[in-house]
Amino acid sequence: MITGERMAAVDANAAALGVPRKQLMESSGNAVARVVREVAEPDASVVIVAGRGNNGGDAFVAARFLDEFSVTTLLLGRAETIGTEIARQNWAALQRAGYDAREVTDSGAFEVPECDVIVDAMLGTGISGDLREPETTAARAINEADATVVSVDVPSGFDANAAAGADDGDRGSEKPLAANAVEGDRVVTFHDTKPGLSALDADVTVVDIGIPAAAERFTGPGDVRLARPDDRGGRAFVVGGGPYTGAPALAAQSALRAGMVLSFVAAPESVAGEIQGYAEDLIVQSYESDRLTPDQVDDLVDTAERYDDVVILGPGLGTADETLAATRQFLDSYTGPAVVDADALSVVPDLETEATLICTPNRGELAGMGGPDVDDLQDAADEIEAFAADLGHVVLAKGATDVATDGERTRLSRSGTAGMKVGGTGDVLTGIVAALVEHADPLDAAAAGAQVNGVAGERLAASREFGFLASEVLEEIPKALWNEGGTDD
Repeated sequence: MITGERMAAVDANAAALGVPRKQLMESSGNAVARVVREVAEPDASVVIVAGRGNNGGDAFVAARFLDEFSVTTLLLGRAETIGTEIARQNWAALQRAGYDAREVTDSGAFEVPECDVIVDAMLGTGISGDLREPETTAARAINEADATVVSVDVPSGFDANAAAGADDGDRGSEKPLAANAVEGDRVVTFHDTKPGLSALDADVTVVDIGIPAAAERFTGPGDVRLARPDDRGGRAFVVGGGPYTGAPALAAQSALRAGMVLSFVAAPESVAGEIQGYAEDLIVQSYESDRLTPDQVDDLVDTAERYDDVVILGPGLGTADETLAATRQFLDSYTGPAVVDADALSVVPDLETEATLICTPNRGELAGMGGPDVDDLQDAADEIEAFAADLGHVVLAKGATDVATDGERTRLSRSGTAGMKVGGTGDVLTGIVAALVEHADPLDAAAAGAQVNGVAGERLAASREFGFLASEVLEEIPKALWNEGGTDD
C-alpha cells in the first residue's frame, strides 16, 4: 500500500534510475485500456473525461489503445493549460493522429455524450477536499450517466493521503472521499494499492507499470522532494559540546543551511565562546559547568518544550558518567522531536520516553547500542530494521550505504563518496535531519537527510576528490536539497 505523496516520490526516483515518467505513462495508459476492454462490449462507445495533469495524460495514452471502440476524449479546459510536458505531448499525439479529442471550456455546458463506458481521469492522488469547477459539474454528469465508470488510479475526489491519515488516526475530520466525488465502478490503480480504496464500492485492479523495486528501496530525488521545506521554519536546539566544540557548531550550522530559522547551542560556559567563534549565525547559550550535568537538564528541557524546538542531542558531549546521566534525564523528560547522535546514543536502548527520536549511529555506535555489528550495512538492512522495531525509534545507520528504518519501512541511501569519511560529516547529517523533521515524517526526514548529505559530498568530490572538509559540505546543502531534488515532469 502506498500513499499519493509517496507514489509521487517513487515516480521521481524511477526517473532518476532511468525509467522516465513518460515511459510509465505509456504503461499506465495501456493498463487502463485493458480494463476498458474487460468491461466494454464489442463496438461499445467510450467517453474519456480528462483533467490537465498526468492523470489525464494516462487517459490520453489509453485512447490510442482503444481503436476497436468509438472513443471521444473530453479535456476539461484549454490544451495550453495542460500542466505537464508529457501530458501535453500525449494530447498533441491525439490531435495529430485525428482522434476525436475536444476541449471543454465551458463547464456549465458540460454533458457526457451517450456511451457505454466512461473513463474518469480528471484528478489523481494529489488532490484534497471537495471537487471544484469544472470537475464538480463533470463528476455529477458522470455519476448520473447510465454507463460503467472506470477511474484512473483513484476516483476523482478521492484523497489517498487523507485515507492513510484516517487509518493512522491523524487526520481528524478529513474524509478520504469528497462529498461530490466520482462514483467509480472499476478503479485501475498503479504500482500498488492506495489507502482506503478497498473500502470503496468498486472493483480495484492494481497494475504493474514497470517501476523498479529500487525506486522504493533506495532514496533519490523523490525522497528529497517529499521532505524538503517550502519555506524557512523552525528552531534547532543543539545540546552539545564540552570535550569537543566543532561537532555542535557543524550540526547547528547545518540545520540553518537546510532551512531552519534559528539555531541555538546550549553548551558549557568553558567552551561557549569557542563554539560561537565558528559562526556568527549561531546563538550560543552557556551554562555554568565544563560539561553537561543533571543540574542543567530541567532548564534545557523547559527551553526546548516552550519554543517547540527540534532538539539535536549528543554532538561533542563526551562520555562522562554525569553527562550520560544528564542525557538520560533529558530524554526521560522531553516530549518533542529529537535527533540523537554520538555520545548520547548509548542511553537510548534502556530508555522509556515520550519524545520522538531519530537515532543516527555510525557502525560502531550501532553495535554499541545492541544493533548488528557488521561492516556492510546494506547487507544487514533487515537486521537493522528489526533492531529499530525493538528500539521503538527511527534509526539512521551511517555507512557507505546509509540505512534509514522505523522498524517497518526501510530505505537505503547510496549517495555519498569516500571523501565523506572525514570527521564531522555525521554532524552535518544530524543538522539536516533536524531541519527536515520540522516538515516531514521522521523516517522521510531521515531518508531524505541521508540523500542530501551524500549529494552535497558528491558535489564537492567532483572537484576536490578526497580533500574536502565537513565545514565545506555546509555550502552544498541548499543546492543538494532544493536543486538536486528535481522538478515535476
